Formats: sequence, structure tokens, C-alpha cells
Amino acid sequence: MFNENPIPARLKAARKKAKITQKELGVKIGMEESSASGRMNHYEKGRHMPDIGTLRRMAQELNVPLNYFFCDDDLSAELACAIAKLSPQQQSKLLEDLTKQSG
Repeated sequence: MFNENPIPARLKAARKKAKITQKELGVKIGMEESSASGRMNHYEKGRHMPDIGTLRRMAQELNVPLNYFFCDDDLSAELACAIAKLSPQQQSKLLEDLTKQSG
């Protein structure tokens, strides 16, 4: 998967997990109802790439961190989501613990 852009697959997985249609997601992030489904389909198929602002709105609507879309593998994606749910203090503690283990 390293040679492929991970955004289309991550977008589709997050949308399906959220149990919403392409059209619903498009409308929720501000797309016109008439074009939302088609545009989202193009993003999920990799025909077009959303700009960073659109990607941020999708992340917020799908309750995933922005970096989730850039993860090359499922484990990294799950870690990104789990870490994003931690408080800033918990994130700092985790980083400190990980740094100690690798150092």
C-alpha cells in the first residue's frame, strides 16, 4: 500500500464506520446536495483528491484525526484514532513513556 495514496481507502472506511452515505457526508461538510454523492465517490475512488480544508471537515464529521487519512497501514490508523481520543496530558504521558522505551 506504500505506493498508493491512502486517502481514498481511509475515507471510505471512516465513512462506513460512521454509517453514513457518501451524499450525507458531502452535505454535512457543506457540498451541494445535487453533487455531494458524486464528489464523494470521486474522492473514495481516488479520481480527485480533497483539498486540506475539505479533508479537515471530513475528519471532524467522521470523528477521526486529520492524520488518520495519511496512515499507510491499519495499525497506524487505529493508533492515530486512539491517541486522538486521549487528553493532552495523556498524550504527553504516552509520548514520555514511548520515548523512555525506545531510548
